[in-house]
Amino acid sequence: MFIAPASLRNYRKHRIDAAPRWHPGFTLLEIMLAVTILGMMSMAIFRFVQSNMTALQFSSAMAANDAQYGGLRDLLTTEWQSLNPTRAKLMGEPFKLNDRERDEISWNSGAGPGLLTRYAPGEFTVVLRLQPGSKKDELDLGLLREAQDDSDTEEGHESWVPLIKNVTSLEITYFDPNANTWSPRWAGGIRLPSLVKISVGRPDAADPWEAVIPLRRTPY
Repeated sequence: MFIAPASLRNYRKHRIDAAPRWHPGFTLLEIMLAVTILGMMSMAIFRFVQSNMTALQFSSAMAANDAQYGGLRDLLTTEWQSLNPTRAKLMGEPFKLNDRERDEISWNSGAGPGLLTRYAPGEFTVVLRLQPGSKKDELDLGLLREAQDDSDTEEGHESWVPLIKNVTSLEITYFDPNANTWSPRWAGGIRLPSLVKISVGRPDAADPWEAVIPLRRTPY
């Protein structure tokens, strides 16, 4: 049978149009791989954010703890530089209990930073010391205040003001300018040491916090 050229072209075109066409798209495997990759990326982002939040919380806690010790240094500096040598009768004694340094320093003070109030009547004896905290095996650093004249207060009245909770030790040394040396105790009298060094053990640090406080105001 003879087929004309034009009819042959039409026949081939009809066969091509009738043939099934391949439509491009994603297979199920590709979709599963994409979902897996997105899940892994989401988990990585979550862990990154979580680690940064943990580091931020730790940094904030450390900053808050450091601020407590900075406030202690400022409080003691303000109080001790305002003391009158003849009235203060500053005394320091070294103590040690269960291999922990638990030194104490005492002085006489009226209303002001040493009592943490402006309205205290009369004179008080203030002691910077360690005392058992609210939790077992924990020590708090604070001020023990006792009125020297109990006529207006209850007999044997004492008040405890915690400054820093959960410390491990307290060591205090005094610089005597006459002997040009540091001493673990100060006998009192009418003289004040030139410098007082405070060393406080911290449970969150390997090294203790230290501050050297001058009892004489510097000219600058």
